[in-house]
Amino acid sequence: MGEYLQFVTIDVWTMIFTWANLIILFLLLKKFLFKPVNKVLDARAEEIENTYKMAAETKSEAESMKGEYEQKMLYAKSEADVIIKSAVEAANRRSDSIVSDANTQARHIMEKSQKQIEQEKKNAIDEAKEDIASMAVDVAEKLIGKKFDESDDEKLISDIIDRI
Repeated sequence: MGEYLQFVTIDVWTMIFTWANLIILFLLLKKFLFKPVNKVLDARAEEIENTYKMAAETKSEAESMKGEYEQKMLYAKSEADVIIKSAVEAANRRSDSIVSDANTQARHIMEKSQKQIEQEKKNAIDEAKEDIASMAVDVAEKLIGKKFDESDDEKLISDIIDRI
């Protein structure tokens, strides 16, 4: 066991050198490893923070755009309603105009037909008058040409009535 004790002994100088090595190693690691790693971690944290800020800005911008879109849709709907309403009114006015024109034309046709009927009636009356006058002249010629007795007068009157 004695031979193992020399490996287990505490040597002050070895301890001092070990502590010195440990401090030097800590300082080197701190300078060359921890600072760059901390810089990378800080940069990553800043990048994540910037990403969150950009996401928040993008979200607020999207909500703003959504509000504008909804406003534009409402405006477009109201504008479409106005256009449809004006189109319906224009169609109604056009329909009324067409009906009014048709009524006016029908009235003119009726007036023209009425005038034509009156003219044909007048022509028929004039023709009848001419026929009656012609018959009256014939009757007068017959009466003047010969003298009738009462029975011949009645017969002549009945013939004239039959002709009319």
